[in-house]
Amino acid sequence: MSLSMYQASVPVFVRGLTNLRAILTKARAHAESKKIDPAVLLASRLYPDMHPLTRQIQIASDAAKFCVARLAAVEPPSFPDSETTFEELDERIAKTIAYLQDFDASKLEGSDERIVKLNMRDGVLEFPGLNYLLHFALPNFFFHVTTAYGILRHNGVEIGKFDYLGKPGRV
Repeated sequence: MSLSMYQASVPVFVRGLTNLRAILTKARAHAESKKIDPAVLLASRLYPDMHPLTRQIQIASDAAKFCVARLAAVEPPSFPDSETTFEELDERIAKTIAYLQDFDASKLEGSDERIVKLNMRDGVLEFPGLNYLLHFALPNFFFHVTTAYGILRHNGVEIGKFDYLGKPGRV
């Protein structure tokens, strides 16, 4: 049995975003129980030159939706990066998950060889679709999900490995 581009992308992104959503729910509860202004957690960073939590969530959302859209050569939905609350971040993740779950798997057929071009500050990066997915899009997505997890864990939110990974067997 071979693994399709759809199977290697959409369910992986949905699971990561679902777990991230659950982590944010715990972070919101943590802020409430400890009487911490949620804005403090949302603006937290692991290091001064890194993005704050809100931006980590926005980039993870963008990484997922842009990946499947680029692979399918379609226009992704546009979400303004204006979230300032846990509720707004939760809504953004929910919209991203809905977009992914509604994505037509047939649009990703043949995308393993489709050339994906990314305009970067230093120039254009060009990948065959499979390399884009495996060596850029997925690592980028997980970098930002992991960084969001690290920010919250560093700030005392009681989360662990299975919050990040999700419950075994959960798809």
